[in-house]
Amino acid sequence: MKTKFAASVLSALLYAQGLLGFAALATVLIKERAQTEITASADVPSGPSVIVVR
Repeated sequence: MKTKFAASVLSALLYAQGLLGFAALATVLIKERAQTEITASADVPSGPSVIVVR
């Protein structure tokens, strides 16, 4: 009985670790994508711009 309990606990821990790993990977990918969008939007001016030369 103890071996079945230990096996189920180990299985649950491995499952939880897999979910956490997937969440970490998704977080990194989303963060990189957001950083790329911020950089791309910073390069493109928004609206008309006027340069005054004296």
